[in-house]
Order: sequence, then structure tokens, then C-alpha cells
Amino acid sequence: MNLPGISLAYLRGRPLSTALNVLLLALGIATITVLLLATSQLEERMGRDARGIDMVAGAKGSPMQLVLAAVFHIDAPAGNIPLTDALELAKNRAVKKAIPMALGDSYRGYRIAGTNHDYPAHYGAKIGQGRLWDKPLEAVLGADVAADTGLTVGASFSGAHGLDGGGDLHDSAPYRVVGILAPSGSVIDRLVLTSVESVWAVHRHGEPGEDPAKLVADMEEEEKELTALLIQYASPLAAAILPRQVNAGATLQAASPAYESARLFRMIGVGVEVLRAFGLVLVLAAGLSVFIALLNALEDRRYDLAVMRMLGAGRARLMGLLLIEGAALSLAGGILGIALGHLLTEVLGRALGQAKQAAVTGLSWHQAEWGLLALALAVGLAAALLPAWRAYRADVAPVLAEG
Repeated sequence: MNLPGISLAYLRGRPLSTALNVLLLALGIATITVLLLATSQLEERMGRDARGIDMVAGAKGSPMQLVLAAVFHIDAPAGNIPLTDALELAKNRAVKKAIPMALGDSYRGYRIAGTNHDYPAHYGAKIGQGRLWDKPLEAVLGADVAADTGLTVGASFSGAHGLDGGGDLHDSAPYRVVGILAPSGSVIDRLVLTSVESVWAVHRHGEPGEDPAKLVADMEEEEKELTALLIQYASPLAAAILPRQVNAGATLQAASPAYESARLFRMIGVGVEVLRAFGLVLVLAAGLSVFIALLNALEDRRYDLAVMRMLGAGRARLMGLLLIEGAALSLAGGILGIALGHLLTEVLGRALGQAKQAAVTGLSWHQAEWGLLALALAVGLAAALLPAWRAYRADVAPVLAEG
């Protein structure tokens, strides 16, 4: 007697009930899968982007806004800081390395970041084509920027004021692409990199064709500003001393990327937990639905089961028949739910990519997904346990007598 075959035949005999039970379980598993994949990838991505940056110094305001703008490039900076103050901080003995950041413009939604060669080196970025910038108004494209815009080495483009790509174009000072970075899997893939002097020259609004180096040379010192400094500490003691010194000043504030990232995930964690709980409710509701379906099926098949007993099937085999049905429903729902979760995560990732934000992918596997399959199987078996036990304990004589 082929129990799996009989179980599948019974499930095929109730197509609507089977499909609804599988779909309900799949929706719950899919919800949890999307949250699992998206949050784990975003945490990993933000951790990688912030690695090696101990402190960000920028204009007074929100520390989280400063970190989101200067490290992750997903918010607008609160303002700029004088170059003289930034240079004074960079010379502090507690600072091992200080990477300047000058922001404010974008190209087709991708941010233009004025910095130095330490910035791509910090992320281990390698040149895929061309070279790094040497002079003002030379630009290097991140891998995602080059792939999306189609710009190649030697091409020219004009940045737009603002970080959403919708501001006024700086037509009088176009950039020339001198290099394209190889994919690094970091925030740098979504940036246009140039020198700080380039950002200053563009905002001087000189005449078309005017030498950008001359524009910078003609600037007063008080006109030169940065958005932020990305700082590495010279020693562990600096973590206790330097932020207090910076925050005590009148123009600068210090923010910790590690602390602000953790605070951000704590803030959004409430919503994630609510959605995860919603997914679990769907899974439990699916389990209840499977239980009701199997219990009703048991009543409908009492005579069939009695005949099977008469033909030699033991009590344990009848119990196994119901357990196999519950396991089949739950595994089908679990596999469909995980597949649906990966599909939805991929759609979400493509939407984030179009918004020029850190993308997630549904083409990766998280080890915890094995636990989701186990959860689905456990729910199905638990739902089938009572109907299976009733089949095991059933007295077949009265049923056969009824005909």
C-alpha cells in the first residue's frame, strides 16, 4: 500500500481546499522570508559601508542625519563646515586618518562626492577602466553609475544642484569621466567621485571654459567648506576623548556610525517585528486551516479508512496517511512561500536600485530559511496530529455496519 500516493490522491481530490491551505501558509512564510532577506542584507551592507569609520564630524544638527548623509549617502546633509575647522581637527593627535567629503550635487540621482584618493582606497575599490582623478572637474564613476547611465571614459556630463537630480544643471562646469571603478559591493558603487576642489569650482559659477584651478585659487579661505570628515581613531582612547572635544566646539559635531546604525535598526525594528508577527499569525492560521481540513476529510473518509483496515492496513498506517497529508501540505506551502519571498525581495531590490539606494537581492540564501521550512513542516504535522490520532483510535466495525 503506497501511503504517499494515496495521500496525494486525496489532496488532489480536494483541489480548492488544498490550494487555499497551501497559499495561506505560503503567504506567511513569504512575509517572514522577505523580512529575513531584506534586513540581513541591509544590516550587512550598512556594516560594510561603515567599517573602518570610527567617527563622522560635520555640521551641528542630527547625528543620525550626518551619518546617513556622509557614510551611507541616503539623506541630505544638514550643512557644511569651514575647511579651517576641518583641517584643525584632522591634525589632532587622536586622529589617524581623516577623509574629506564635499556633497551637494548629483547626476541623474547619483550623488557626486568630492573627496580624495583615500576614500576609494578605504573601500578597497579598484579601477576597472581609466584612472583616478588628478585635476579639478575630472570624475570617476562607481560601477552602478556607469552601468545605469552608460557613461564611458572620456564622456562629459554636468552635475545638478541637489541630491535628487532635479536641481539646476551646472552647465558651465561639466565633468569629464577619467575612470570607472570595478564593482566593490559597497556604497562607492553608487557614487560619482571627484576632488573637493571640483565641488568648489562648480559652485563658484564661473564662465563656461574658465580654468577650474583658477576659480579655486581665487576663493577666499572662508568660502572653502566641507560637508564632513570621515575619521579613524589613532588609539582606543580617542573614542572617549575626541567626540567630546568636537561636540564642545561651536561649529562641529561628532557622530558614531556604529551607534547611529544600531539606533536606526532599533527604530525600524518595531515595524519589522510587527510584520514578522503578522507572518507568524498567517502561518498559525494556515495550521488551523490544515487541521480543520484534515478533520473534515477524516469524517468524509471514515468508510474508506474502515475498508482499508479490513483489507489489512494497520492502525499506524492509517495514522501515517493523515500525517503524510499534513506534511505534504506544509512542505508545499513552505517551499512556495520561500520562493515567493525570494521573488518579492528581488522586486524590492530592483525598486531600491531604481531609487539609487542600497539594493537587496532575492538571489541569495539565508541559513535561517532552513528553519522556516522546519517551521512549516512542524505546523503541518501538528495540525495533522489530532486527526491522525482519531484515525488510529477509530473503531471500524460500526462504520462498516453502517455501510
